[in-house]
Amino acid sequence: MVCTARDRAGARYKLKENIEQFFTKFVEEGKATVRLKEPAVDVCLSKANASNLKSFLAAVRLAHRGTDVEALPLSVLVPAKTSEVEKPKTKMIIMSRRDYPLTKNFPYSLEHLQASYCKLARVDMRMLCLKKLRTLDLSHNHIKKLPETIGDLVSLQELNLHNNHLESFCVALCNSMLQKSLQFLDLSQNKIKALPVQFCQLQELIHLKLDDNELIRLPFKMGQLSQLRFLSAARNKLPFLPSDFRNLSLEKLDLFGNPFEQPNPLVPSIQLKIPLTLLESAARATVNYRIPYGCHLLPSHLWEDLELAKTCQCGSACLSCFIQTTVTMNLHHVAHTVVLVDNMGGTEAPIVCYFCSLTCYSQFLDRYLQSNR
Repeated sequence: MVCTARDRAGARYKLKENIEQFFTKFVEEGKATVRLKEPAVDVCLSKANASNLKSFLAAVRLAHRGTDVEALPLSVLVPAKTSEVEKPKTKMIIMSRRDYPLTKNFPYSLEHLQASYCKLARVDMRMLCLKKLRTLDLSHNHIKKLPETIGDLVSLQELNLHNNHLESFCVALCNSMLQKSLQFLDLSQNKIKALPVQFCQLQELIHLKLDDNELIRLPFKMGQLSQLRFLSAARNKLPFLPSDFRNLSLEKLDLFGNPFEQPNPLVPSIQLKIPLTLLESAARATVNYRIPYGCHLLPSHLWEDLELAKTCQCGSACLSCFIQTTVTMNLHHVAHTVVLVDNMGGTEAPIVCYFCSLTCYSQFLDRYLQSNR
């Protein structure tokens, strides 16, 4: 018996000696087809539990052969209920604690789930079983920490955590399947002071909101977010922007309300050792000549240092030996639309510059002084 939303009474098909062919190549994915002789119908099965589907097909084979199936626990052929033939639920919106489901599981077919104003102190582990979830909106709750298993939501494209109590962003999420799926991330109105270096591995991000946090710096390798088009980090505590920021290509940028420092290229921070240490020289050569490295080749502290290599104005790498200063950058160089940085109408912000040697810094200084005469 096959029941549908239009025909809940169902159509009955004879099975004994009436199966022309079984198609079971994708049975492990919950898909199969049973082709009948009379009438000439293909019964297509999908979105089934693989184990249950195998049991069903085994029973159909026995019926086709005329085997006595009375011993099998078969259901009675009665018209289906409306709930049994309605389309799988793909969207659920919960806007109060009173409506939050405590005894029932979320439908596994959900693609969009919003649970706001529910006073959630943590992410409900039942949500992490929703493998088809594309949008997860947990804004306006009391969540303090994100579980690593959010990274197992392989289809997740949008994650909204606006107005929670987050103090950090889990490094494990940066190394998870979210690298390939996450396009929208809203971490605004939390208590985050810094994002991990690994955050820039979320290279599919298009829209990133970091407003109203306590950020004292942006990720060191921000420029690696090559797909990023919309960035807002207004009302934080940023003194300057990372050097890699100049590699971004944005449509809209909002950095309003940050206490940016006044750049002074003539007063650098000098962390240069002459001559260079053997470790510094070897590390620079590894990066400059693009010699392969990784945790399988080097001790963890060495390859982690290499991941944090800074780039001099000349294009060479430097690690712990460098000269650092800040210069002014017009934000229109990285964004088509720029929200004013302050109430004075400015669109400029300080950005960090690194120099691998006194020679590079001197050449920069000459150019800077000439341009300001």
